[in-house]
Amino acid sequence: MSKVKTSFFCQNCGTQYAKWQGQCNACKEWNTIAEEIIQKQEKVAWKSEPTSSGKAPRPLKINEIDSALEIRMDTTDGELNRVLGGGIVPGSLTLLGGEPGIGKSTLLLQISLKLPYKTLYVSGEESQKQIKMRAERITPNSDNCYILTETKTQNIFKQIEAIQPEIVIIDSIQTLHTDYIESTAGSISQIRETTAELIKFAKETNIPVILIGHITKDGNIAGPKILEHMVDTVLQFEGDRNHVYRILRSLKNRFGSTAELGIYEMLGSGLREVSNPSEILISHKDEEMSGTAIATTMEGMRPLMIEIQSLVSTAVYGTPQRSTTGYNAKRLNMILAVLEKRAGFRLGAKDVFLNVTGGISVDDPAIDLAVVAAILSSNEDIPVTKGFCFAGEVGLSGEIRPVNRVDQRIQEAEKLGFTTIFVSKYNKIALKNTGIKIELVAKIEDVAGILFG
Repeated sequence: MSKVKTSFFCQNCGTQYAKWQGQCNACKEWNTIAEEIIQKQEKVAWKSEPTSSGKAPRPLKINEIDSALEIRMDTTDGELNRVLGGGIVPGSLTLLGGEPGIGKSTLLLQISLKLPYKTLYVSGEESQKQIKMRAERITPNSDNCYILTETKTQNIFKQIEAIQPEIVIIDSIQTLHTDYIESTAGSISQIRETTAELIKFAKETNIPVILIGHITKDGNIAGPKILEHMVDTVLQFEGDRNHVYRILRSLKNRFGSTAELGIYEMLGSGLREVSNPSEILISHKDEEMSGTAIATTMEGMRPLMIEIQSLVSTAVYGTPQRSTTGYNAKRLNMILAVLEKRAGFRLGAKDVFLNVTGGISVDDPAIDLAVVAAILSSNEDIPVTKGFCFAGEVGLSGEIRPVNRVDQRIQEAEKLGFTTIFVSKYNKIALKNTGIKIELVAKIEDVAGILFG
């Protein structure tokens, strides 16, 4: 066997060096130089089957390529299907990342136990008995799920050839290593090489592979950035371990939208799909309290009702505090400036705290009007009337701007029993004879006059 040869490359600009150094001379970035293989052993981990003709594939004109839609594999999980764009695409590589203990392994083990396809669950972090203990809490029996505890890719591929699974799940990519790289598992070279071997396997056999990925303390997926470029789909599992709700987002999807959202509830028996997230994102209380307002937002094609909470108080210290959770802090400062300049509310010397309940982060500008209502409600100490909700963007001149898909937002509010929805008067509303009152407003003063007038 020929010896493996390595060199050092900058992960930012690609400049090659004979030895490691702290700073790249080309791009001036620090700690971006890592060791990589430049000559592999002749043997490869996954051998492709030779074509029947023995010839290499030839290029085709784009109009000669079969354009029939690929049949997706149903995961039996409605939330995951929605985020993936309808199911798992055969031959695809999906990467799932998230905080430690958030439920990544639970989610994929739960899905592998319920799938109607033969599934191989490869774990490099737990023993077979440990996985069995978790599996018994979720689904007592499954004839289609095989458990393998292995970290060497060569051994994994041998078992794949023996079992012939229809889906492969790897937990996690940071624990795998290959004999053709002389570095520890989890290093940049190992992650890149093992991922490349799995991609070659998936594309040539048309078997989908799902990977679990660790994240760094900054919240980014550990390993080289190229890992996210190599895979077809990148999913992010979010949520607070102290809360029961988990959110599944798509950061990259070659086969669907990245705007969809899946919500789960963590139970002792696994993760439960939340089909109507609006009910869990709105707190149910008997008495009315100031500083809360309900906003209608869109996550992909799904309308959601979320609760905005605000607390406005006199600044105890010299500099007023501006704190947000789940909302853009710069946008909050902009809205406070608009309220001060255009509407005449004196908030410059007051602390303002804003919170989006449910532990989710929202960047939809349509919740601006609810933020304004919550802030003014807390400032005036007058609760917003129960049954009111809001859907509008606030401009710098204090006007209420129209938002997209307003009809879906109105229908969702009506379905959940709201009596009045505030929208911009410039919105074109196609709905007729709705059971909810549509309050058309043009400026912040109009909203304040109706709520607190």
